[in-house]
Amino acid sequence: MFVRQEIIAFDKRLEEFTSRGINVIAVSVDSQFSHFAWKNTPVNQGGIGQVRFPMVADITKQISRDYDVLFKEGVALRGSFLLDQDGTVRHAVINDLPLGRNIDEMIRMIDTMLFTNEYGEVCPAGWQKGDQGMRASTEGVADYLANNVEKL
Repeated sequence: MFVRQEIIAFDKRLEEFTSRGINVIAVSVDSQFSHFAWKNTPVNQGGIGQVRFPMVADITKQISRDYDVLFKEGVALRGSFLLDQDGTVRHAVINDLPLGRNIDEMIRMIDTMLFTNEYGEVCPAGWQKGDQGMRASTEGVADYLANNVEKL
């Protein structure tokens, strides 16, 4: 019930994900029939409308178990996972049910992953696309701090 607005927020930013080569997939312990009903209920009536990414029905709850979001064997917490091309989880956020996710932060984390993949540098605290990275060494940290400590 609570996650519907987040699904809509992901859909509204879908181009931001796809332009970065990222596929969005929603997974829910609800059935495909629930997903179908949500998609066929207009947003102004509490539905999600025709979202443009796949929604997987995790009826067995195995995916939820595998990603450690299943709570008391019945409810899946709000989880977002950023997987690299080889399937490695590079970023994970798991929120309790009343705590909403920040979709824009997920996009920022994608940018950090793409940056580190391309340049091999570390993204410091608060890094935004276009910012300077940091070499992963004592000297790299010292150089970054000497020039950027006010940004922290």
